[in-house]
Amino acid sequence: MNMIEFVDVDKIYPNGTRALHNVSFSVESGEFVFVIGESGAGKSTIVKLLTCEEHPSHGSVILGGQDVSELPDKYVPFLRRKIGMIFQDFRLISSRTVAENVAYAMEVTGASPKEIMRRVPLVLSVVGLKNKADVYPAQLSGGEGQRVGIARALVNNPRLILADEPTGNLDPVNGEAIMALLERINRNGTTIIACTHDQNLVNKMQKRVLQLEKGTVTRDEYCGNYYCVSTEKELSPIEDKTEFAQDFEADEAEAFAEFNESTKQTTDRTSLLDSLVQDSESRRTRYSSLNRTEEMKEILKKIDERVKQREAMRRQEEMLSYHEARDGSEENTIESGEFFE
Repeated sequence: MNMIEFVDVDKIYPNGTRALHNVSFSVESGEFVFVIGESGAGKSTIVKLLTCEEHPSHGSVILGGQDVSELPDKYVPFLRRKIGMIFQDFRLISSRTVAENVAYAMEVTGASPKEIMRRVPLVLSVVGLKNKADVYPAQLSGGEGQRVGIARALVNNPRLILADEPTGNLDPVNGEAIMALLERINRNGTTIIACTHDQNLVNKMQKRVLQLEKGTVTRDEYCGNYYCVSTEKELSPIEDKTEFAQDFEADEAEAFAEFNESTKQTTDRTSLLDSLVQDSESRRTRYSSLNRTEEMKEILKKIDERVKQREAMRRQEEMLSYHEARDGSEENTIESGEFFE
């Protein structure tokens, strides 16, 4: 089943730049695809079209059976929450801890505090950062920062992860570690599209390669290399080449098993649009419920204030009655004394 389809897509920006020309390709659910090409070849435009940051000038961009270029604007935020994004510059919130950065991705979807508390530690264990939950981004290495980015992309169990130069700011060792992690995530059924310039990693991964040149697809090769003919004599999976991956196997296997069990991809055939409508309605209902709760709190507060006012008035009336009765008793005593005199 195709998760993504580009059908005769052209993209011309307002300044006249043609970013894509007659681009057609499809990506099946569960695939791992490298999109390669020089700067300006159109890689980032493909990502922007999938997230509705841009719309095609011609053709169709279909995600989960839905032409996203025809998606009403009000559903776009809900679409983006179903896509995990990994950036070259990590884009972490410096004032939040590692756990808070990951939790924020769940908070915006309206996840319950109980679910956030359960899932965040689990996904941090999956990326090997269970002991860094209370650390701030400035205290992390580049590799750790990118793993936080992966945890954030992964925490809502997206069916699609878009990685835009995920190893661009990392040294080769950390770059291999990150790609090993993404490959493990892909094995769980998550579709991954990675835009990259990293020739070494593309050659070692031996995944599908989609090459762009000046906005046109020039090569679509399964088990491909960065170039048509690799200059390397021996290629081996990067998981066999990195010390991190071996440690990850030993230390985090249990967390990965638990994660896989708790995030099995569903076979629900609900269309993407129907799913977005449900998400929108759920959020509206949730906020409506919160608003009703706040209104009820205000009503109860006013009732409580009125009860207190009435109680104060009742006590005041009782005091007045008491004083009036006492004053009346004293007057009667004086008059009686006068009479007996």
